[in-house]
Formats: sequence, structure tokens, C-alpha cells
Amino acid sequence: MSERRVTMADVAREAGVSPTTASFALSGRTDMRISVASRERVLEAARRLGYRPNVTARSLRTKSTQTIGLVSDRITTTPFAGDVIRGAMEAARRQDHLLFITEAGGDRAAESSLVHALLDRQVDAVIYASMFTRYVTPPKELFGRPVVLLNCLAPGFDAPSVVPDELEAGRDAARALLAAGHTQGIWAIGGHQAVPATPEGIIAGNERMRGLEEVLREGGAHLDGVVECDWDTLDGYREVSALLAAGTRPRALVCLADRVSFGAYQALGEAGLSVPGDVSVISFDDQDIASVLRPALTTLKLPHYQLGRLAVELILRGGPLEAVVHRVPMPLRERASLGAPAGE
Repeated sequence: MSERRVTMADVAREAGVSPTTASFALSGRTDMRISVASRERVLEAARRLGYRPNVTARSLRTKSTQTIGLVSDRITTTPFAGDVIRGAMEAARRQDHLLFITEAGGDRAAESSLVHALLDRQVDAVIYASMFTRYVTPPKELFGRPVVLLNCLAPGFDAPSVVPDELEAGRDAARALLAAGHTQGIWAIGGHQAVPATPEGIIAGNERMRGLEEVLREGGAHLDGVVECDWDTLDGYREVSALLAAGTRPRALVCLADRVSFGAYQALGEAGLSVPGDVSVISFDDQDIASVLRPALTTLKLPHYQLGRLAVELILRGGPLEAVVHRVPMPLRERASLGAPAGE
């Protein structure tokens, strides 16, 4: 048999006050004259009895269920973005909110059904999330609702977006190269977007490359070449091997993703070239592999945790959710793969 739930009347009786006084003390309201001693007796009685407020009753009174729904394509089943969920959950928990996490796996019908299920449970707001930064069309059920777009953009949709600052990350990669003395022999591996074009590459690749080329140009440097390829280990290995076989000797490689860097390391090693002694390497994402490569990889970190946290914080700040793009910095993780140009 389940234990009987402690009620507010139990707390009032234990504290020796009226139910009205107990209600005002527990809700934190100050528009009633309640003595400090009475308030403290009520709070102590509530702690002693293990009182928990009735969420359903409170939601009817406050018009808030203190719940947030999250609908994603496939974040929860992807190891690289688990921190997105953790950031969102911890931000919600800090303000006594509950996060409902759902995943549609890219199925639009399933997505619509999940949104309906969340709205039926009267969530206060919905976070519409994508594993990779991309342009999306949110389901029609979300129009006119409190929504935050997480790691995606929807031009014309009236909601804020929270995305990584890929443009500034590209600029920071260029600044790191220039600070190390690199002005020539710089090659970008991965290019403006993954080939074939994928959601992962379209926005990230274009913005990373734009920021990189902008700052190199301002610093009197330039890219000697750009290799357009997909962003996997085998692609990095194949393209860097081909570059070296053709007689090109880069002084620095900018790999558009850490997986590309892993392949580049192998190709350079097979050619008898060391990192960073012969060729410097800088990358993006800061996946787990980056810190265990030898030498450890200098890379710009995708701020997964901060993305999830900010999405929830925007909702919990109160007030209207303005349709602006919030760009979260990608910090530079300086390790051992970037050095001075060979021979200098």
C-alpha cells in the first residue's frame, strides 16, 4: 500500500497555523502579514513531514506546468551531442523544471505526433533541436507557440535560435595559424561543405571557411588550396595522401572536422612527416579523439553543453521569445598539433 501523501493541511496542523497561513508561507508570497516566526514554523514543518506541493493544483493556479518539451531528430542516440541534453536538463533542474525528451529520428509524421503529445501535456514551451546545424521547417503545430530552435535555423519562423558561432570559430582558427607564423602553404581539407552535401556540412562548413579566409586575408595570408570532401577519417586520409603524392607539401592543414584530422595524421605519418614539426594541423569540433591523438589535436570545441543550457535559460527568463539568433562561442582547445612553420 502506498504511503499517504502529506498535504498542506498536515503542514498547517504540525506548525500550529491556519491552512491559509501555511499556503502563503509555502508559496513565498509576501502580500499577507505573516510573522517571521510563523513562516519559519511552517517551512520547518514542511521539511520535517516531507511535504511536496501538488503540481497539478499549482499549475492550475499559476498557469504553468513547469515542464519543457524537447523534440530532436536524433540527438539522444548520438554520442557526440549527449552534452546538449545534459546542459538542458541541468538548466531546467536548477529552476525546478522538468524536461520531457523525445526523438523523431527524422520522421516528420513521428515528429508531429510527438509535438502533439507534448502539447497535450501542456508543456510551457518546446525546444526544437537538430543534431547538426541546419535549416529546418518546424512542424505546423509549433507555430504561435513558445519555441526555441536549438542548433538549427528557420528563417521566417518567429522563435529564437541557439547555434554554435561557426563563423567566429573559423576566424579563431586563422588567428591561431597567424600567431604561430603561418602565412603560406595553408590547405583546407573538407572545404565549404561536406561532399555530398549533408546537414552537418552546409552551414558549419560555409561559416568556418568564411571566417578562416576573412582573417587570413586581413593578416596578409591566404589558403594555397581547398580540398572539398566529406568529413570522415577515410576522406581525410585519402585526400591528404593524394595531395602529398601529387608533390604538394603543405605547411599547415585546416581540417574541417576532427575525423578528417585523424585521417590526415595517418597520411602524414605514412609519408614520414611529423605533426607539428613538418606540418601543423588545426581542426574543429573537439570530439573525444582530439585529446588522445598524438600529438594531441588543437581544435575549436563545439559547445554542446552551453547550447542546451542556453536554450532552456531563454525559456525560463520569462517574457517574449524574440526571433534572434544566439551564437555560442566555440573555444579554442590549444594542444600540441600547431607549431611554427617548418624551417623557421
